[in-house]
Amino acid sequence: MNVYNELLYNNLESFLLACFPVLHQLLGARKWGKLVRDFFAEHRCHTPFFRQIPDEFIQYVQSERGVRECDPPFMLELAHYEWIELVLSVSNKETPLSQIDPDGDLAGGYPALNPILALLQYQYPVHRIGPKFKPQTPPSEPTYLLVFRDQDFIVQFIELNPVSARLVALLQSDKLSTGQLLENVAQELNHPDPQIVLQGGLDILYKLRAAGAILGSWRK
Repeated sequence: MNVYNELLYNNLESFLLACFPVLHQLLGARKWGKLVRDFFAEHRCHTPFFRQIPDEFIQYVQSERGVRECDPPFMLELAHYEWIELVLSVSNKETPLSQIDPDGDLAGGYPALNPILALLQYQYPVHRIGPKFKPQTPPSEPTYLLVFRDQDFIVQFIELNPVSARLVALLQSDKLSTGQLLENVAQELNHPDPQIVLQGGLDILYKLRAAGAILGSWRK
């Protein structure tokens, strides 16, 4: 029975190690092993597919296990950040490239957001956490990250400021022209010189297109 127990544990752990390498490194062998065995013993998986084991693990950590005294304060956010990379890398969501002009007029058109994308907000700068940076308290400002899969099927991330995060959120919620998008943001900010907001916002959109987070403009 011990042999079978170790085989099952090792099989399960191998899928989790592939998805959560930073969390494993920071917890160390003993705490990581305890976490995996608790997951194995306490969580009832609802899928037979090995590829979805990390999904079940995130559900267990966030909703069932609860925060424990021995956990790093950033553990839940770090685990979620690492998991999102897997989610986007295996996404089968289709990109309607025939409806998008990659060289379209971004300033006068309707920006087409990459559909394989996640806009994230964390208390901790999870993208910088590692063996040499383990913050014990969150900074005063939240961290905004845009994670997406580019046309080469590589998952990329961009750190955003609050304005660029708001632009992406508006693009996610509705198909807006660049003019409508930037006017909405300028009104929300109540900036004394809206033209500065409009130009700055347009510069952000161009940078997002160059990075692959915006694929171009929707064809008319």
